[in-house]
Amino acid sequence: MAFLQSMPKSETIKLREKHVGSACQLFFRSSPLKIVRGIAQFMYDETGERYLDCINNVAHVGHCHPHVVEAGRNQMSLISTNNRYLHDELVILAERLVKTMPESLSVCFFVNSGSEANDLALRLARIHTKKKDVITLDHAYHGHLTSMIDVSPYKFNLPGGPEKPEWVHVAPVPDVYRGKYRHPRDSQSEEELGNLYANEVGEICKQVKETKGGVCAFIAESLQSCGGQIIPPDGYLKKVYEYVREANGVCIADEVQVGFGRSGTHMWAFQTQDVVPDIVTMGKPMGNGHPVAAVITTPEIAKSFSDTGVEYFNTYGGNPVSCAIANAVLDVIEEERLMERAARVGNHLLSRCEGLKHKHRLVGDVRGRGLFVGVELVTDKETRTPATAEAKHVVNRMREEKILISRDGPDSNVLKFKPPMVFTMQDADRLVDTLDRILSELEENMKSVQIKLEVLVSPIREDAESGDVSLKSSIQKYVKAV
Repeated sequence: MAFLQSMPKSETIKLREKHVGSACQLFFRSSPLKIVRGIAQFMYDETGERYLDCINNVAHVGHCHPHVVEAGRNQMSLISTNNRYLHDELVILAERLVKTMPESLSVCFFVNSGSEANDLALRLARIHTKKKDVITLDHAYHGHLTSMIDVSPYKFNLPGGPEKPEWVHVAPVPDVYRGKYRHPRDSQSEEELGNLYANEVGEICKQVKETKGGVCAFIAESLQSCGGQIIPPDGYLKKVYEYVREANGVCIADEVQVGFGRSGTHMWAFQTQDVVPDIVTMGKPMGNGHPVAAVITTPEIAKSFSDTGVEYFNTYGGNPVSCAIANAVLDVIEEERLMERAARVGNHLLSRCEGLKHKHRLVGDVRGRGLFVGVELVTDKETRTPATAEAKHVVNRMREEKILISRDGPDSNVLKFKPPMVFTMQDADRLVDTLDRILSELEENMKSVQIKLEVLVSPIREDAESGDVSLKSSIQKYVKAV
């Protein structure tokens, strides 16, 4: 693959260190990968080494899908301009997206990224409700723009993060494994746990309505991603939406990471909770790596926005090339039946991971829907103490085995799997078989270390039990054991 790079890897690293901000994340920073090519669910480095990509939820229909590449190439050879001119690709895309939505969601705005989509959604909500207060979930991430950092505890809770604005209200994430209400400590059903979490949002709505006349919006990923692959309990969003609307607010469903059929059963993850949002945002997988995103809302909210008299213009949002690519992505999802594959392969992956939970003491919880799966590692299944260091070790070992995974959650102890939708049963088996072997290695090493520590401290323990607590004696026995 040397012919696919312009310079040696060492020179690439030097130039990046010199000219690219150090705050920009780089996977495996101490020994970074140089990826020069991608095909379907695989990525290749400059030496030709092939890696199974288990985390790239942007290359939704597979890296460099021929149909998507061809659509972009063809349209780019004709024209790429802004959406102030009529173009068929834009209106075809809008119609296709709207057809996947509940009837009330029928107006589209096109932007360039999920961050932009969420920023516009918040702007729409504020103009429509004439309120400012926003309810978000703990550990949530909604984008890198300043407006989105303000509603993303995943970012502002960091030691160097900005202060939470007073108009932002944080509700507990509906995590039934390690959250405020959980199985089996709180012996309610899943629906009852959902109500407990929803009531937390209800309390915020009540307080804000009493003091400020109402809320602006509730924003949440339909399945929380960066917060640790959280699957909300049944009925949660339905109850939350009721509370928010009673407080005169609108409900924003962030589908940037979990939309376009990833759940396996529905095109949009909010549909798994049987709710109808007022605004839906989407991005990442929409262009299979090309920057394109969208906001879809109701005619009423769109009219409020239009009635301000301030036109909305986005130079690149909805340009013909982006729209042609997004249409090609929808073609592939439909023609290759990728949503059905996500259900089939995802169920297999989830089942195999459940087997790991029963086999390994490090695996505390397994959860997911379709090709959206999380494996939470803990050092103690009773206390559910996060195994952060162990999760980091697993990610690095998997990389050595040419499998790329990542970890997330507030304690960075959740292994997350969000692969391209072309992932196969064989890929899932390879992923789990390798993870199984690495967990066995890790647990064996931990057991070995524990035995050695026991040998080292036993002379001191014997002294304490016998009453011989002489420091000199204890040190001599400890040194002898070493």
